[in-house]
Amino acid sequence: MKIAISGDHAGLELKNYIRDYINGLGHEAIDHGAFEYDADDDFPDLAAPVARAVANKEVDRGVIVCGSGVGASVAANKIPGVRAAICHDTYSAAQGVQHDDMNVLCMGARIIGVAMAEALVDAFLGAEMDKHPRFKRRLDKVIKLEQDALKG
Repeated sequence: MKIAISGDHAGLELKNYIRDYINGLGHEAIDHGAFEYDADDDFPDLAAPVARAVANKEVDRGVIVCGSGVGASVAANKIPGVRAAICHDTYSAAQGVQHDDMNVLCMGARIIGVAMAEALVDAFLGAEMDKHPRFKRRLDKVIKLEQDALKG
């Protein structure tokens, strides 16, 4: 799987670790920065390239790390076609994919440690969308909400 990844100054260290972890699992992590610590960088600037790569189907999924995960999630969800969620437990990381077709995992480096981040990535990358008709129906409704919003 190709996975786009990014992190702001607060998420830089964990992002680098998770990038290497993803590569070690046999996936290809495409790093969109930050590449060095800059206390003045802004999470939307680092979330957007990952979200766009996912929306444009250049990658299969995305992972974004910021301080809490909240800002990354908010910013990524502004890109049509992205279904990003902050997850700090493995149930949500897997269930978000299975039931909601979540395609971007957001994590907070100030909230979780390396072991939990690994477990979240494992759960996220190991999950597939459930083919049950009710999940497809619900996803279709989410997509329609997005399409209606884009129409104005």
